[in-house]
Amino acid sequence: MRIITALWLRNVKLFFRNRVQLILLLIMPFFYLYLISTIFKSVSIDDSISYVLAGIVIIVVFQTSLNIATSTIEDITSGYMKEVLVSPVKRIEIALGQMLSSTTIATFQGILILIIGYFIGMKYSNLTTPLAIICAMISIGFVFSSFGLFLAASVKNAQTFQIISVAVTTPITFLCGVYVPLSLLPNGLQFLALLNPMTYATAFFRALSLEKLSLPTEELITEQLAFKVSNFIITPQLGMVIVSLFGLLFIVLSTLIFSKVDFTKINRAQGNKDIFQQ
Repeated sequence: MRIITALWLRNVKLFFRNRVQLILLLIMPFFYLYLISTIFKSVSIDDSISYVLAGIVIIVVFQTSLNIATSTIEDITSGYMKEVLVSPVKRIEIALGQMLSSTTIATFQGILILIIGYFIGMKYSNLTTPLAIICAMISIGFVFSSFGLFLAASVKNAQTFQIISVAVTTPITFLCGVYVPLSLLPNGLQFLALLNPMTYATAFFRALSLEKLSLPTEELITEQLAFKVSNFIITPQLGMVIVSLFGLLFIVLSTLIFSKVDFTKINRAQGNKDIFQQ
């Protein structure tokens, strides 16, 4: 537990030292908020500002959680990971420390945006809703932190990682209903969106943040918080179960592959070349 805490604290401190990143964190979400909120007004979304803001919060959590992949690559190329492994540390502790720090940072960023969002109209009638929202951000952050660690431990060099990162995160980001309503997408892309776990994470988080989990199924479908597949309805709650199963899978896969990487064969002088030689 001490090792996990040390790795968690190190990564969190590195984040807070980057003041430029913190400033951009508070500016960019609200730029996107007013840019795309008018799009959602065209698809009969009530209170489009809060609707879009909830989506932006969870996409920030998603993207920040995946940053564990970047930090892990940097730790490997800098030789820091080798130094950690000199001590009698279990690989699973390193993996958990990385995932927990990424989840913490992602949740903190989401909370900051929600605090500002409160002053522009995002209110809660139930006092337990903010606590539930934080728990949801932690859960979703941990899910995609494990996915990010899996990507970091799977690639062979930094250049390959950058290509894979863009190739994977771009469709996940734009096919989840945060920036473009799914109903405006072509049928083929709507089908792909239903295979995207972030689609269900976004729908659940929006329904939770807007306190609409108890709405009738027809209204949830109209507001794109639930999805009809043939005669089957994927409610926000069921969607979160799907996200949890996705996370469980990648928690197992990421820890397994991370435990098999041979860091002793990594040549620090190579930089971007042959990061992993298994």
